[in-house]
Amino acid sequence: MTVRFKGKPPSRRAFLQGALASGGAIAGATAASAAGPDPLITEKQEWAQATGEGVDATPYGLPIQFESDVVRRNVEWLTADTISSINFTPIHALDGTITPQGCAFERHHSGAIELRKEDFRLMINGLVDRELVFTYADLERFPRVTRTYFLECAANTGMEWAGAQLNGSQFTHGMIHNMEYTGVTLRTLLEEAGVKPEGKWVMVEGADASSNARSIPLEKAMDDCLVAFKANGEALRMEHGYPVRLCVPGWEGNMWVKWLRRIEVGDAPWESREETSKYTDTLEDGTSRKWTWVMDAKSVVTSPSPQMPITHGKGPLVITGLAWSGRGAITGVDVSIDGGKNWKEARLAAPGQDMALTRFYLDHDWDGSEMFLQSRAKDSTGYVQPTKTQLREVRGLNSIYHNNCIQTWWVKPNGEAENVEVS
Repeated sequence: MTVRFKGKPPSRRAFLQGALASGGAIAGATAASAAGPDPLITEKQEWAQATGEGVDATPYGLPIQFESDVVRRNVEWLTADTISSINFTPIHALDGTITPQGCAFERHHSGAIELRKEDFRLMINGLVDRELVFTYADLERFPRVTRTYFLECAANTGMEWAGAQLNGSQFTHGMIHNMEYTGVTLRTLLEEAGVKPEGKWVMVEGADASSNARSIPLEKAMDDCLVAFKANGEALRMEHGYPVRLCVPGWEGNMWVKWLRRIEVGDAPWESREETSKYTDTLEDGTSRKWTWVMDAKSVVTSPSPQMPITHGKGPLVITGLAWSGRGAITGVDVSIDGGKNWKEARLAAPGQDMALTRFYLDHDWDGSEMFLQSRAKDSTGYVQPTKTQLREVRGLNSIYHNNCIQTWWVKPNGEAENVEVS
């Protein structure tokens, strides 16, 4: 039995009753009644016999100890040192779409720095009418906006170009997070400085040792870029650029410069290290494409997956995952359990938003047979997420960045899952 909801999903009771009527077993419910009274129900437990912690036990709330495994993880062999490295969001263990800051992936080129608000300065110079320097307090006085955006590293899924490599959605797709940012539009600050007619590009630079300078077309800078000082309602974390970072919606994460210190307006791109020696796409013939900023539509099933095996046995199963597009909003996601031979339309948790993560669900009755789970996203431009074969026909095997191919998990009859490639 496969259940698909077009409108409002049925209640949990109706879904489970339907599954039982069709012969499905609800693990736990039937087992408990067969084994007799459950002491967790019939006996008074330790936690109900004494008072708990007071309201001031943790002035800044922390996850409960039972969720201590839901953390960012690094791949040790990926880089020579963690100072210039990546860790990965535990997307397999999260639900909804907003990423807690404490779980949101990090990418550093020279390590995260501590910079006080009082020591923060942001300069705008170059082809402007007035060269300006802003303090943090200055930025707080400008009209502010709040926007929700995903940030994806261009190298997300990059290790999968040559074949299945890492076993878990956290490691194959975890260089991504989705947060609600608050700040001042870059357009507002540029208009305050006054861009000269010959100004066509901006160069953004960070205050850390690497500076991570990147060129951005003025058109994008004046469109939707955001100089952000809050994320998910609170101050940015140090690893995410406290006190101020740049948001470049829908474009590769390397352009979202952290610890933002300078914005220079010019008439041509700067051809910095981060846009020449790296963050270009190498093709089959050895040539490289540059200026491939946009993150195309992509999706992944987060559960079941290698880090989230099926443990309840046969019966009702919630297949869930994430989809996103740097070109607009996700309009639909299809899920296949047979490696792409057949597809079923998943249910979106909410209508897709431009440049933000979308959660999808497929409610399925699992019969215990193996599955080759895949998801395929479509965005508001009509673009459909490609297979790895389709990408390779254009890009070959030498690429690192912008791998948005369909991912496959082989779910075995025992519920365990493995990263595989279906060709």
